[in-house]
Amino acid sequence: MGSQQYGIDPTVVSELAQEVADIVNTNVEMAIVVGGGNIFRGVKAASAGMDRATADYIGMIATVMNALTLQDALEQTGVPTRVQSAITMQQVAEPYIRRRAIRHLEKKRVVIFAAGSGNPFFTTDTTAALRAAEIDAEVLFKATQVDGVYDSDPHTNPDARLFEQLSYTYVLTENLRVMDGSAIALCRDNNIPIVVFNLLYRGNIMRVVKGEPVGTLVGGTT
Repeated sequence: MGSQQYGIDPTVVSELAQEVADIVNTNVEMAIVVGGGNIFRGVKAASAGMDRATADYIGMIATVMNALTLQDALEQTGVPTRVQSAITMQQVAEPYIRRRAIRHLEKKRVVIFAAGSGNPFFTTDTTAALRAAEIDAEVLFKATQVDGVYDSDPHTNPDARLFEQLSYTYVLTENLRVMDGSAIALCRDNNIPIVVFNLLYRGNIMRVVKGEPVGTLVGGTT
C-alpha cells in the first residue's frame, strides 16, 4: 500500500521484489505468505455487521490479488515464481499442493501462498505458521511495520521497550499479540523460530536472512 490509503503501490512492490530477488540469488529457498489488508480486512468488515465467514473469504481473495502482483514484480526481476492458492482459481494460480510447493522451492522458485488457509476464522499469521511447518522451513519471518516485539504499543507509548529475544511461552502468557496465539503455538510445537522485524527499512530482509540481530527472535522455552 505504501503511502496510499488503499490498494497497491507499484513502487513498493517493485522494491520488495528486488529485495527478495537479492536473497534468492544467494541460494536461499523462500516462500511467502501474503495478507490482504491493503485491499480488504475481513475482521473489520465483520465488526461492521458483515457475516464473518463471508468477510474472511473476501479477505482471502484480496490476498490472491496481492500474490499475483508480487509474482509479476518478481518475474520482472528474473526470479521464477509460483502462486499457490488455498482457494481453487485454476486460471491464475496453482492449487496448494504441499509436495509441489516443496519441489518448486528445490528448483529455486519463490512460492507465494495465497488465499490464507482456505478457511474462515484463521488469519494469514496462522497460515504462515502452518505452511512453514508443512514445507519444513528453518525459520518464519514476520514482516511488519514496527521494529519487533515491544512491551506496549510503540505507536502510542514512546517509552515502549523492544525485546531482543522471547520464548513462545512468554509471548502467549503475556498476550503480546505479535502474531495470533494459534500461530505462536504451532511454531512452538514444531520448533520453528520466528523473527519479527520491520519491513519498511530497505535491506532488512537480507539482514534477517544473514542472521544479523534485527528485530525480535521468538523461540525456545526460557
